Amino acid sequence: MIHPEIDPAAEARRALEASLYECKRVVVGQDAMLERLLVALLTGGHVLLEGVPGLAKTLTVRTLATVLGGSFGRIQFTPDLVPADLVGTRLWQPGDGTFRTELGPVFANLLLADEINRAPAKVQSALLEVMQEHQVTIGGATHRVPEPYLVLATQNPIESEGTYDLPEAQVDRFLFKLVVDYPDVEDEIAVVDRVSVQTPRAHRSMDIEDLLEHQQVAREVFAERSTIAYAVALVDATRRPGRHGLADLEPLIQFGASPRASLGLVQAARALALLRGRTHVVHKDVRDLAGDVLRHRLVLSYDALADGVRPDELIARLVEAVEPAPAVRLAEAA
Repeated sequence: MIHPEIDPAAEARRALEASLYECKRVVVGQDAMLERLLVALLTGGHVLLEGVPGLAKTLTVRTLATVLGGSFGRIQFTPDLVPADLVGTRLWQPGDGTFRTELGPVFANLLLADEINRAPAKVQSALLEVMQEHQVTIGGATHRVPEPYLVLATQNPIESEGTYDLPEAQVDRFLFKLVVDYPDVEDEIAVVDRVSVQTPRAHRSMDIEDLLEHQQVAREVFAERSTIAYAVALVDATRRPGRHGLADLEPLIQFGASPRASLGLVQAARALALLRGRTHVVHKDVRDLAGDVLRHRLVLSYDALADGVRPDELIARLVEAVEPAPAVRLAEAA
């Protein structure tokens, strides 16, 4: 627990830096992913991880759970899953003639949904309630999941057989979509060298209850109105690119991002500013997070898909075209 005489922002930053250090001892070469995961933890947002197998996605989530002292759950999604495999079910007990509720693996602080796009629609809908409401309903009774609660879902971009596209309503519930790339050669050498000698083990550096207090500190990071306006302008540019001088992008974007993207972008920018040692948000925080918040919220047109246009290419054009208010630039220069 944070002592009342200690600056809450400084204490939160110290605890988060210690957690990040412990994670980096185990997970090498994925610094950007680790930083974004901490931002997601501070905002209470869920994360969609996309990358080929073997890039330490599962190891990262398990390490985070160890460092934060929280519970960890993992579900390997397959086409034959049913909702009860996730949320739990009621079991008949012949001995006393009653039903007993058996809770499913979603009841954990950090839930890894491995290859989420292999689950059929009913299972994805069951997970959607947990992600949005932080609760499940079994036999008419409501059960709350432990707090804080974070779902990290992975999907494999190189295999499409036996997969189900995630519905837009569920994709929009994820705060970030992180594209996990191969590590640099030097980082991969370090991974092989460490694992071949002895696999590093992370140590607990925080109580999971403290994370709730750090989340409150992150929500109190100051974001002035012009910075919020810049975030909203970036999101608006995905819906009306012509208004921002990018009329050539209008035929490529069928639907832009929802207001949930604006909310997530500002909340995440507050958490990132805290991690970077500031008590106020600057427009660079918003710009750095724009790709992670927006890439999964763009619905591309058929022409864009046929031409192989990637969302990141469009977002890069939008970020370049949309300028922050002059007052923000002057404040940062000062």
